[in-house]
Amino acid sequence: MSEPRHAMTSPFPARLDRVRNRLRNLGLDALAVSVGPDLPWLCGYEAMPLERLTMLVVPVDGPATLVVPALEAPRVNDRGDVTVRPWGEADDPIAIVDALVPRGAGVAIGDRTWARFLIEWQSRHGELRFERAQTVTGVLRERKEPSEIAVLQRAAAAVDGIAADLQSGTIPLVGRTEADVSADLSQRLLAAGHHRVNFAIVAAGANAASPHHEPGLRRIEAGEVVLCDFGGTMLDEFGVGSCSDITRCVWTGEPSSEVRDVYGVLERAQAAGVAAGEVGTACEDVDAACRRIIDDAGFGEFFIHRTGHGIGVEEHEDPYIVAGNRSVIEVGNAWSIEPGIYLPGRFGMRLEDIVVATEAGPLSLNRADHALAVVG
Repeated sequence: MSEPRHAMTSPFPARLDRVRNRLRNLGLDALAVSVGPDLPWLCGYEAMPLERLTMLVVPVDGPATLVVPALEAPRVNDRGDVTVRPWGEADDPIAIVDALVPRGAGVAIGDRTWARFLIEWQSRHGELRFERAQTVTGVLRERKEPSEIAVLQRAAAAVDGIAADLQSGTIPLVGRTEADVSADLSQRLLAAGHHRVNFAIVAAGANAASPHHEPGLRRIEAGEVVLCDFGGTMLDEFGVGSCSDITRCVWTGEPSSEVRDVYGVLERAQAAGVAAGEVGTACEDVDAACRRIIDDAGFGEFFIHRTGHGIGVEEHEDPYIVAGNRSVIEVGNAWSIEPGIYLPGRFGMRLEDIVVATEAGPLSLNRADHALAVVG
């Protein structure tokens, strides 16, 4: 039986303290985050993207306050670490927020804050200095806590099971539309414990050469690739999400020797990318380790995106595994390794796992078979 939420140790006070320390180090006076991933990460509340302002204000010295529309207040669970300040329809939420920061303050503003709120606040209080909240929260969220890694592991295990059903032929493909299979994967994500579906890409044949193909009414045929890239958000005991993300390819029939050769390059490249993710390694060097194998095989021009992205509360976040990113991998970082080879008008293939950095080396969270599955 799971432990009651009120009996568990809340992660939020420690996260708020880390934010305050980061603000001090940067010479900033407050953090202000609205809709987006920082809000639930800091207080467990996910705001609806309404025209009514929701904003968590965290002063460098002082209590945090969640300014929230009164009609949304019943959705906010009682919390001792954050003061909830509901505002009514006749109130001025910008004035309420503005009163929580000193004159001339340096404020780290949430990256997802609607421009209308930022512009109005700035026009009223022109002395404020605004910085991106990414400089505060992004750095902190990159290094996952053990509890966050545990949820990432549960989410990865859930999608592994769905991928295994794809690879075994338990999920039928031939004769169904891409959209139908996408809906099937989405339902399975929810049934496996995800709170919501973030994406369920299903791309057959030549459509698989488009990395972010939108599943449509094309019917899957025998003798072609079906690329499936899917993931969702799974919640922890405090309502904070961690994401899953996996890509596997199956072939509906017997693949040609060319297809097997191309996939073999992809599989070797993906394994090299995973192995390169040692603590202290630059992100761009992990990208290079993966990309080099594809380049050497003559398919470099067909690998058209970065090797990977960070993952956590968001499905895409820092650190990004891409050329030019000299930031180094730290214990607790989590990211994808997902090389792809896309031959326009013919077929495309991608292979993806989520990896976590540990002192003992990179840990791949996804265990679903990496071979090109062949189904009838």
